[in-house]
Amino acid sequence: MRAIVQSLYRHPVKGFTPEPLARAALVAGGPFPCDRLYVVEDGPSDFNPAAPAHVSKMQFAVLAKMAEVARAHTAYDEAAGVLTARADGRPDFSGDLRDEAGRLAFADWLTALLGEAASGPLKVLQAPGGHRFMDHPRGSVSLINLASVRDLAERVGRPLDPLRFRANLYVEGWPAWAENDWSGRALSLGGARATVFKPIVRCAAIDVDPATAERDTDLPASLFSEYGHILCGLYLHVTESGAVAVGDQLEVQ
Repeated sequence: MRAIVQSLYRHPVKGFTPEPLARAALVAGGPFPCDRLYVVEDGPSDFNPAAPAHVSKMQFAVLAKMAEVARAHTAYDEAAGVLTARADGRPDFSGDLRDEAGRLAFADWLTALLGEAASGPLKVLQAPGGHRFMDHPRGSVSLINLASVRDLAERVGRPLDPLRFRANLYVEGWPAWAENDWSGRALSLGGARATVFKPIVRCAAIDVDPATAERDTDLPASLFSEYGHILCGLYLHVTESGAVAVGDQLEVQ
């Protein structure tokens, strides 16, 4: 069953602005490039960079916890390590997140922006080595079937921005919800290959409109009432390295 890559996105800082890509080089056994490299701790999380392990996203400044995160519009220069951020009513920010001073400065900027929405203190953490701050400890690469999003939008009677689902790949051409039965299946992704790990269980993050920073619906409840599950999208594991680009074919085998 074939589909087409409609768009690619990375999320350099977990919970913050998705960044579109034309092409991505996938590596066997690795995460999506430049994805979830940083996270903003909302109070002590006990994350140990010397022995990195999965930590619940609710320990961080993410949309599932605070819709106000979407007020910050961020962009990351991977080569320079520099994050820029802007928000209505706030001065613009620019800082090197590879440097402790830059991370401290971004935490200060966010503290002023998020106010009482954050428990604090805020601290920007950098992923050591190959670790990434994923929602699931084995959620290497994420994919959304756009037909499923449209079907859900029709059920709830309102348009839904697919970026609510914060995936790496958005694809066209598969029937709605067909992907829920594909765990363990092989998948070609342009020049790369992957296996489907599992469907993605959804949380309150998808209730936040990325354009308005408002929590304006209850999509997990709608998923359950309409379909009897709270799934939308897939986690993939890359098995053969290669490039994937917008317009490439995907095929489930």
